[in-house]
Amino acid sequence: INDVTTNDIICNGGPNPLVTPFDTTIIDIPAGATVTAEFHHGLVDGPTPSDGDDPIAPSHKGPIMVYLAKVSSALQTTMTGLQWFKIYEDGLRSDGSWAVDSLIANKGKVSFTLPSCVASGEYFMRAEIIALHGGGSSLGSQFYMGCAQIRVTGGGSLSPATVSFPGAYRQNDPGILVK
Repeated sequence: INDVTTNDIICNGGPNPLVTPFDTTIIDIPAGATVTAEFHHGLVDGPTPSDGDDPIAPSHKGPIMVYLAKVSSALQTTMTGLQWFKIYEDGLRSDGSWAVDSLIANKGKVSFTLPSCVASGEYFMRAEIIALHGGGSSLGSQFYMGCAQIRVTGGGSLSPATVSFPGAYRQNDPGILVK
């Protein structure tokens, strides 16, 4: 996905539309737990060892972020209008490597801590890679994201500032348009 103004930016529309019937699995995650998100190049479940670009092409350097959106039911089938807050980010490191480099080394997996202050309840969790290899021109950066339905247990009382998707990014934002 290249266009930050489309609803596809929410939970990966376009070539990977919301699967129907809607999955009714909600993953229980204790606040403070380590969570692992997994990315792969193809549309199959899990790694594809014969695909040299799995989990993602090595040229696709960029950051990885994870957002949550609190919902009354993680079984709802609409993603528009949700309010998201960031719980994890990893980008360019002091040694010149990117979060994507670690993702490739870890065979498509990125682990992070679900903050213990996140309030208990149901959420959509949105994990995202921004591949900056084409970011020198408008609509050049590529966004790869997916959402999971989760239930946070034993949480705190966090009520953070939120953003909307679309709306959190503009095509000419530094870090989206790289000059």
